[in-house]
Amino acid sequence: MFDTNEFKNRRHKLMQAMGDGIAIIPTAPEAIRNRDNHYPYRFDSYFYYLTGFKEPESLLMLVAGNAAKGEPPKSILFCRNKDVEREIWDGFRFGADAARETFGFDEAYSINELDMVVLKLLANQPKLFFSLGESSGWDNRVTGWMNALRAQARNGMSVPDDIADIRKLVDEMRLYKSPVEQAIMRHSASIAGAAHNRAMQFTRPDMMEYEVEAEFLHEFYRKGAQAPAYTSIVAGGANACTLHYIANSAKLYDGDLLLIDAGCELDGYASDITRTFPVNGKFSAAQKDVYELVLAAQLAAIAKVNPQNHWNAPHEAALDVLIQGFIDFGWCKGSKDAVIESGTYRQFYMHRTGHWLGLDVHDAGEYQYSNKHPHKLKNNPQNWRRLEAGMTLTVEPGCYIRPADNVPKDFWNIGIRIEDDVLVTQEGCEVMTANAVKTVADIEAMMQTR
Repeated sequence: MFDTNEFKNRRHKLMQAMGDGIAIIPTAPEAIRNRDNHYPYRFDSYFYYLTGFKEPESLLMLVAGNAAKGEPPKSILFCRNKDVEREIWDGFRFGADAARETFGFDEAYSINELDMVVLKLLANQPKLFFSLGESSGWDNRVTGWMNALRAQARNGMSVPDDIADIRKLVDEMRLYKSPVEQAIMRHSASIAGAAHNRAMQFTRPDMMEYEVEAEFLHEFYRKGAQAPAYTSIVAGGANACTLHYIANSAKLYDGDLLLIDAGCELDGYASDITRTFPVNGKFSAAQKDVYELVLAAQLAAIAKVNPQNHWNAPHEAALDVLIQGFIDFGWCKGSKDAVIESGTYRQFYMHRTGHWLGLDVHDAGEYQYSNKHPHKLKNNPQNWRRLEAGMTLTVEPGCYIRPADNVPKDFWNIGIRIEDDVLVTQEGCEVMTANAVKTVADIEAMMQTR
């Protein structure tokens, strides 16, 4: 669990990075599912990262202060009123006073006071930090505040000269996971790994994809996860060759593979695992050959996850192994360099090998340095950023073989992806999802326990 000081320290660090000015960071709105029913509420990741506060109808304001004028920085929360009547229907609310004390804000107000308070605080600020373009509703509201201040120009009021994207500063902070964040992500990864093992033990021919989905969702919730981290992919046979297949409604046939891409969210943090296994518990010769190729590519990529390498090194390592395999199988012609230049490998592998992971399953953070960044690495023409301890990412190569004249029929409709969640450490890396079995021998042994 987080200590309140972790969120306070994040806010303090962000205000230092701002230098001066004011930041406005609203949380996510509630969303109507149909008529008067809402989707389960999920807070905005940026807002939660800085507050730890999970209630809707909330907003964080950070005023960087001015040391020369003796104005200290301060963090201000706007939230719903304490309302015992509404708590009967909807559950507990902190209210401004309790939220200020519990979460360590300097000030807190009712969200109903936002328009009045923000005009006082925004006036004469040199800079506004805001996620412009994220929400048209908030864009319009901020524009309204700015116009209201412009209308008071003759009273000495001015609006910020500059508007900067607050996400750019927070993204850099979110790239590095604290020890508490790492612990939560390990737990999330462990729950998801156990769910994938459960799915392997449960799966049999003639089941429906959604039956298997129900098993790992059961494991998520049974172990304390609050939700799936994203819409799960449960793709049997040819469906596995559709990268973002989410219908999960087809029958599973003897002799097919089943690809499951599923993770859970625990205390806001995502896990993201993909495993592929035979519906009947035994890989065919062709399935095993392709699976072993993808696994070799993944292991080569994981070996490159360390502080000596840049972001793209794992992808380059995986691609090198996969392309050699495609050439050996006879699916691609020519040398590795020729296959890379022509792009013919994309018939079988068309995505990248990973992404940042954290509060969002495709988490915040840049993948490349600016041209002026001091940490630019040698032999890195695209200026990929260096991997550093505390960063978390996925490693997920794959191979997807649709029917084609240049591929023997034994390989048609094989779709395989193997994905793990990896933490960069000072020494190298830690595979947080290692409890989810993935070798051919371990998968077949796991499935024999059904």
